[in-house]
Amino acid sequence: MGFELEVAGWGIAFFPGEVLAPLMFLALIAALLSGYPVAFGLGGVAVIFGLLGIASGVIDPRFFSALQPRIFGIMSNFTLLAIPTFVFMGAMLQISGIAERLLQAMGQLLGQLRGGLALAVVLVGSLMAATTGVTAATVTTMGLISLPAMLRSGYDKSFASGVIVASGTLGQLIPPSIVLVVLGDQLGVSVGDLFLGSLIPGLLMAGAFALYVLVASQLNPKLAPERMERGYTPVAPAQLLRVLLPPLALIFLVLGSIFFGVATPTEAGALGAVGAMVLAAIEGGFSRSNLAKVCDETLRVTAMVMAILLGSTAFALVFRSLGGDAMIREVLVNLPGGQLGFLVVSMAVIFALGFFIDFFEIAFIVVPLLLPSARELLGPESLLWFGVLIGANLQTSFLTPPFGFALFFLRGVAPKEVSTQAIYRGVWPFIAVQVAVLVLIILFPALVNTLPALSQAS
Repeated sequence: MGFELEVAGWGIAFFPGEVLAPLMFLALIAALLSGYPVAFGLGGVAVIFGLLGIASGVIDPRFFSALQPRIFGIMSNFTLLAIPTFVFMGAMLQISGIAERLLQAMGQLLGQLRGGLALAVVLVGSLMAATTGVTAATVTTMGLISLPAMLRSGYDKSFASGVIVASGTLGQLIPPSIVLVVLGDQLGVSVGDLFLGSLIPGLLMAGAFALYVLVASQLNPKLAPERMERGYTPVAPAQLLRVLLPPLALIFLVLGSIFFGVATPTEAGALGAVGAMVLAAIEGGFSRSNLAKVCDETLRVTAMVMAILLGSTAFALVFRSLGGDAMIREVLVNLPGGQLGFLVVSMAVIFALGFFIDFFEIAFIVVPLLLPSARELLGPESLLWFGVLIGANLQTSFLTPPFGFALFFLRGVAPKEVSTQAIYRGVWPFIAVQVAVLVLIILFPALVNTLPALSQAS
């Protein structure tokens, strides 16, 4: 549907309604690539094309009355309360120095093995993923502490960089992950089930990293020294327990309360935030200035997420009113290959977008567009498996040069002698490992579905 305007004797056709949805999608891509803040880009595109839709008669102005209850629904969403609590927990552990002491103790414990310090980075990355779930904090912390020690010990620059960056991204998949909280809300899947479903794939990913580190160190001695540099002494068992027990206790408090049905993920996040403050106080890292820094980081991340979510809600409302969701569903459902074709295309799109935009934007923009087709082609019972696949895919895209976010996090704290090219070279083997694990998750859905099924049966 469209109409014409008469301007200076020329008949100018206004945008017909059937092309507004594709143009809106292209305008969104342009806004994302322009570097303009994503939340404002989403809202601005929604306003512009909403007005064009009204002018062309495609959208009834009363349709926008649906936006207000949607916004209030977001603000009253109990699940989303888990985001600030998990961010607070991770920031408190990072700022209080608990993560730093854990990394140093594990390095001393495994430092006498060839590749032992790299293995310690993988193990600590897994523990930090289970306590922080924030990639930026994990990569930055390990980059500041481990990378100089690995270089002094004679590790290859690319190998050391790849280990740190890859281990830092484990927080995307190992629960409690903020990625999984957001995906659970967008897919309409229980966050607790997503945590359970991602546990085996997350541990499998961490185990694959550790195995690669050990095998590569043995096959190519140039990558890692036989032992750490002189001056490092083996850590005493009592000291190791003192460093290990606090984060392990916090992991059990958060995940145990979810898995045993004592608390919802949101309530477990609150328990984790309180537990992180208690641990920081015990370790002497709790102070008014540190608390202010943690609160500032939590407010910044939460405000960013909510702004993006509000903008994406406005975009989705206008896009749906223009028939965009039906258009995308028609394309995805009729792809050659059926379920496999849909999985390949959807995973490729998410992987490619992971080069340029953060996982929050992907979750709030792309996942709602894929959801109707996923329900139809995969079935509602497969949405849990689909959500874990998206989480694993996002972890892979965080690593991939030249735009992987984790690469920039390490680049910001790496010494000058570690070039950007060295960081890029170091991540490719870990990308291959991640892709292999992603293929295993696709081929064996039981890796995801077993624990949630056991939980429901009990």
